[in-house]
Amino acid sequence: MSSSSPTTEPSSVTQLLNPHSPLNGHDSTDQPQPPPPQDPENQPKDDAVPGDKRKREENDDDDPKPSVVPPLWKTSLCSYFRRESASCSHGSGCRYAHGEAELRPRPDNTWDPTSERAKKQKLEEEDGDQCAAPDNVMMTEAVDDDDDGDGDVGGLDPELSKCLVHLPRNWKSEKLKDFLSEKGVQFKSAKKKKGMTLGFVSFQSVEQLQTAVKELDGISIGNKNIKVADVIPRSFEKKTKSAMALPQNPQKTTDVELDGENVEDSVVANGAEDGNGTSGRSARKVVTPLAHMPYGDQLEHKKNSLMQILKRLTRNARKACPDGIPLPEWILKSREIGGLPCSLEGILASPVVNGYRNKCEFSVGYSLQGKITVGFMLGNFREGVTAVEEPFDCPNVSRISCKYASIFQEFLQHSSLPVWNRFKNIGFWRQLTVREGRRPGMASDAENCEANIAEVMLIVQVSSTGFDDAQITSDFERLAQAFSAGATASSPYLPLTALVIQDHRGISNAAPADAPLRSLSISKGEGSSEMQATDNVVEPKIHDYISNLRFCISPTAFFQVNTLAAEKLYSLAGDWAELGPDTLLFDVCCGTGTIGLTLAHHVGMVIGIEMNASAVSDACRNAEINGITNCRFVSAKAEDVMRSLLEEYINAPQKQENNVIEGIDEVVATDEEKPISTDNKPNPEVNSSHELESGKTASEGLETDKQELRSQLQSSCTSENGNAPVKHFSNVVAIVDPPRSGLHPTVIKALRTHPGLRKLVYISCNPESLVANAIELCTPSPEKIEKNKNNRAWRNMSSAGLARHRAKSMPASEPFQPVKAMAVDLFPHTIHCELVMLLER
Repeated sequence: MSSSSPTTEPSSVTQLLNPHSPLNGHDSTDQPQPPPPQDPENQPKDDAVPGDKRKREENDDDDPKPSVVPPLWKTSLCSYFRRESASCSHGSGCRYAHGEAELRPRPDNTWDPTSERAKKQKLEEEDGDQCAAPDNVMMTEAVDDDDDGDGDVGGLDPELSKCLVHLPRNWKSEKLKDFLSEKGVQFKSAKKKKGMTLGFVSFQSVEQLQTAVKELDGISIGNKNIKVADVIPRSFEKKTKSAMALPQNPQKTTDVELDGENVEDSVVANGAEDGNGTSGRSARKVVTPLAHMPYGDQLEHKKNSLMQILKRLTRNARKACPDGIPLPEWILKSREIGGLPCSLEGILASPVVNGYRNKCEFSVGYSLQGKITVGFMLGNFREGVTAVEEPFDCPNVSRISCKYASIFQEFLQHSSLPVWNRFKNIGFWRQLTVREGRRPGMASDAENCEANIAEVMLIVQVSSTGFDDAQITSDFERLAQAFSAGATASSPYLPLTALVIQDHRGISNAAPADAPLRSLSISKGEGSSEMQATDNVVEPKIHDYISNLRFCISPTAFFQVNTLAAEKLYSLAGDWAELGPDTLLFDVCCGTGTIGLTLAHHVGMVIGIEMNASAVSDACRNAEINGITNCRFVSAKAEDVMRSLLEEYINAPQKQENNVIEGIDEVVATDEEKPISTDNKPNPEVNSSHELESGKTASEGLETDKQELRSQLQSSCTSENGNAPVKHFSNVVAIVDPPRSGLHPTVIKALRTHPGLRKLVYISCNPESLVANAIELCTPSPEKIEKNKNNRAWRNMSSAGLARHRAKSMPASEPFQPVKAMAVDLFPHTIHCELVMLLER
C-alpha cells in the first residue's frame, strides 16, 4: 500500500480545501506523519479515515499549539473522533477538531461537510430554494372549514389574517395554537394541517395583528425562521348545480358541498395577487426548468451536474473503505480523471426534443384565479402550493395530451361531482393520465412524432368514497361521451383507444399498482358511449415499438416516457454488456420486459424480475407477440428471489426435485409451446391482471395458489422437452433499471456476493441512488463484519451515508469496479437524465 499511496505534499491550496481529495487518510502506516506545520499547505486532508494513520513522533504530542493558528486549524472534524467518538492519539495537539464545539469555519466561511452545522446549513438551503419567500405559497383550497375537527370554523378575513411560513411539518392546528399562546400572541383562530409548512392565523383587531407580526416575524423554530405573509382572497366562480342542491343521498351532502358551493375563498400569499405570474412560478418553469436554454447548453449543464454527483461516489467510497485494507485501484486512479470514479464518456442527445413524453399525469385542482384546472401543480403541497396551471406552455408535452387535458377540464366545469381538495383530502376527480402508443419508425421532430401516435389510453383517477353510485354512473357516461366527442371534433382527429377509471382513496395521487381499475367503452358515434359490464371487458392495452419490437402496455405498467431515446439507452446497455450466445441476462426491475426482449436475440436466455403483476403479464404477452422464446419472467420482489435465481442458473446443476426457489411469488415462463403459462393451466398472473376491471387486485388469491405454483415450478425451470435440467451459462450479466429509490439492500447483497456474476450494467434515472448503491457494490469488504446497531441514527443520514453504514456489514466478497459511464438524455428541458454505468470485477 505504501508504494502506491501518495506521500507528496499537495500542490495548491485548492487541494487543501477539498475535504475529499485522494490524498486523504490511507497513507503508509510505516511512515510517521509530520507534526502540525506552520504552513497550511502541508496539512493533510480533513477526512482521513483511520486515526492512527496520521501518527507523529512520540515527542510530537508534547509540542505546543502553534502560536500563529494556521488558516485550516480545527476547521475539520477528526476522522478518528467521527468514527470512535473519542479523542485520537494526537491529543490536544491534533490539528483536527474533536467535537462541534472546537470546530472553526473554513477560510471561505464554510463548515466541514460532515459536521452538524454544515448538514443543517444544507437543509436550510434546500428548503430555502423551495420556499425561499412567502410569495411561493399558493394555496387555492379553502381553509375556513373545520378541517381538523376542533370546532374552530372561523372564517379568514384577509385584513385581519396572516400566513405563517416555515412551521414544522408535524404540527397540527392544536400545536400551532399552543405555540401562539406560549408566545403571548392573542388570536381569533389558527389553522394548520399536518405535513405542510404553513399555517393561517386570524385576529380580532388590527392591534392584535400588528403585535403578533412584531412577535412572530423572524422567530426561530428549530433551524428555521418563521416568515409572516399576507393572505389574499380569491373568489371562486360560482356554479349552479342542481345535483348539489338536491343530492340523491343526503348523507353525502357535506362531502359535495365542502368542495363545491361552500368553497368561496382561496388563499395565496404575498405576490401572487394578479395570478399572472407575479409569483414567479409557472408550469413551464416548474416542469421544464431548462426550457429557456438551447438544447446544447442543456446537455452541457446535465453533464457537469453528473460529474459532480459521480465525484461523490469516489469520496464516499474512500470513506467507506475499512481500516487496514488497501484502497481499490479505481479510487487511486480517480486523481488522474479529476476525482471521477470512472470516465464519463459524454451524454447522448434525445432524437426528439419537444413533445416527446408518451405518458403525462395531469393533476386536477384550482388555478390561482379559482378556476377548475387540469394541468401541473406549481410546487409541493407541503410547502403550501396547491395551485394548478394548464400544460400548454410545457414543451415536453404533446399536443394530443394537452388537448385531452383541455377536454377533461371543460367537462369538470359542468360535473356534479367535486374535484379533489388537497387540504381536506376529500372530493372525487383527482387526476388524468394520458398514455400514447406510437407506430414503428423514426421521427426527428415533434410534428412527425405526433403524427406517429396511433393509440391513446386515458386513465382518470377518482376517489369514490362517500358518493352515490347512480350519480357516479351518470357522470362516467357523460365523461365517456365528452372524450369521444372531443376526439372526433378535433382536427386532426385524436386517437382514442381506451378509457379507464382508477379508484384510489389515498392522500397523494400516487396510487398502488393494484388499485381497482374499471374500463369505460368508447364509441365513435357521438352520444352512443356507455359503460360496459366490467366482467366482459378485456383489460385495456395500447402498444408501442422499440427496436422494431411491439410492446403491449397496460394502464399501470412502466414504460420509458421517451420511446426513441429509450432505443439509444437499451442499445448502449447491450453494447457495454458484451452479450453472446452463452450469456445469461438478468433483467432486474424489468417492467414490461423492454430491455430483456430487445436484447434477447443476443443472448442464450433472459430472466426478467418485476414486482408489478400486470407488467409481468405484459412482458409475457410481449414475448409471445414478438416470437421470443428464450425469456422467463418472474413476478416477485427482486430482493425475495434474486439470490435463488442466481444460484439456480449459475451454480452446478442440481436435481430438479430440489430446485424450489424460496421467496418467489409467481413464475412465468415463455417457450414455443407455453409462452405465457408455467403449465397447461391458465396463468393466475394473467387472470388476476385481467380481473382488475371488476375490482379484484393483482395479488388476490395469491396465497392460496402459492403452494400449487411452487409444485409446478419444475416445469418453468426445464427446457422445451421438459426433461433436461436447467441450462447453466458461463457468462452471466445483470442489467438493473431500478426506480428512483434505487436497488433494495438485499438485491445489492445478492449481486455483490455471488461470484458468478462478473458484469453489471446499472441504468439509473436518479444518479444519487446510483451513487449510494455503487458504494455498497464497489467498496472492499471489511475483515470483521460489523452488525448494524439497532438505533435511529440512520433516519438523519443521507443515502450515501446509509450506504457507507451498510457497507460495513457486507459479507466478504470481491467488489465491483466502475469501468465507464455515459448519460442518455431521456428528459429534454428538465434537469433529469438517465445515467448508465458499467461495473465489472
